[in-house]
Amino acid sequence: MNLSTRQMRAFLHVARIGNFTRAAEQAHITQAGLSILVREMEKQLGCRLFERTTRVVSLTPEGRRLLPVVERLLTDLDDVAAELGAAGDAARRTLRIAATPLVSSHLLPQVFTTFRAAHPQVSLRLFDADLRDVQAMVAAGDADMGLGFFFKAAVGLARTPVGRFHLMRVAPCTEQDNAPPAIGTAPWSALRGAELIGLPPGNPIQKVIDEHLGAIGRADAQRPAFNFFGTLISMVEAGFGTAVMPTFALAACRRHRVRTDVLTKPKVGLDFYRVTKRGAHETEAMQAFVATLVKALPALSR
Repeated sequence: MNLSTRQMRAFLHVARIGNFTRAAEQAHITQAGLSILVREMEKQLGCRLFERTTRVVSLTPEGRRLLPVVERLLTDLDDVAAELGAAGDAARRTLRIAATPLVSSHLLPQVFTTFRAAHPQVSLRLFDADLRDVQAMVAAGDADMGLGFFFKAAVGLARTPVGRFHLMRVAPCTEQDNAPPAIGTAPWSALRGAELIGLPPGNPIQKVIDEHLGAIGRADAQRPAFNFFGTLISMVEAGFGTAVMPTFALAACRRHRVRTDVLTKPKVGLDFYRVTKRGAHETEAMQAFVATLVKALPALSR
């Protein structure tokens, strides 16, 4: 026996209405089609479910016994389908983004504000974590996308550039500076006499910085190191040294009394990426968010 939901719904329509013609209209199928479904069901069960006369269609004892079972099965099925559909709709309207702390605290709030104004139906969830945890969350399906400086993609992840930042010098303000000036420019050679602090030597961004510091004779793995850009900026403000970091940290720098200058000769760019799970479906919400992000990033780096 292999009863289908179409057969059971046909049976239920006829049982409730007591008329094949009106039941077919309610089920949006032809009367002949409805009759076929009921006959197939009776054939599989090996019994008649309806007494048919010229005036009325009524349930047989077998049909009356079957009716509550069919009603319960279809009600349960419809309830579950509705719950799953609602969950699917909610998932499609929710965008989960993982990003490193400084990106989360200083780049994304403005992007989130712009996006929510244009897409109020989409719920945004932000997870701030270090770079490895960002990649792990995306790989595990706990985040729809990750944002950061990914110099290479982890296994199973797709990496797409969404913006570009440049390396800048962050230095303490002098006594003559009444307010931190706008971002300027300075050659790498200006760092020769500076007391430098930085990220840990193993950090991928610091490795790029050290390559260029090495060219001016300032490569030094023993210099004071801190794990987070926010800490570096605060230490610079307190006078503990000068740091080099990407211009994506400009928004954070402007909350402190520090000088910022894009480093030139050479001007070094770093690509800013989003990572997604390889082969995952890209929703309209994801596409819209990336478009908003790409448009916003240039203004956040100058």
